[in-house]
Amino acid sequence: MASDKQPIVIKKYANRRLYNTGTSTYVTLEDLAQLVKTGENFQVFDAKTNEEITRSVLTQIIFEQEGKDGQSLLPIDFLRQLIRFYGDSMQMLVPSYLQFSLDKFAAEQQKMREQMTTTFGVTGIPGGQMFAALEETARKNVALFSNALAVFSPFAPLGADAAGAKPEAPVPAPAGGDIEAMKRQISEMQRTLEALAKKP
Repeated sequence: MASDKQPIVIKKYANRRLYNTGTSTYVTLEDLAQLVKTGENFQVFDAKTNEEITRSVLTQIIFEQEGKDGQSLLPIDFLRQLIRFYGDSMQMLVPSYLQFSLDKFAAEQQKMREQMTTTFGVTGIPGGQMFAALEETARKNVALFSNALAVFSPFAPLGADAAGAKPEAPVPAPAGGDIEAMKRQISEMQRTLEALAKKP
């Protein structure tokens, strides 16, 4: 498995050229995108400072992919909302939620592929059933993340647990203006994420 191997080391030079030290060849962002798609792990380092710049290079790959016709994955409203979270007090929760949602989506993608195949083959109309399945998965992700957040956050609103049962008595939240403000922000973020999940 690729995850059991040492990451491939990529060096980025001042002229922006990328060098794969494993194959001793120069590569492009498109080559690195293909490595990601095949499950290969790599790290990118600045050739001069030896600083790891993997995150910025992966972001460049996304930028290039988003610029291709028919390749866009990130809706404009999602990008705007993401930008709003930078510097916000809830910023620390966003990476965890996105990682959680993508992990769940990846785990269920085979089932979704089968549903899409059934939709194409049976109805000939890919829209309704496919988006219904995606929306349902997104809803479940929001609910699961909210429940996980409630476990680790004593000030988070308590709803149904993972089995769908209501708690017998709510746990009182600590007093304080900051706690109440954060509580409201969490609720607002959950509403925003649920609204985004409903968009096709």
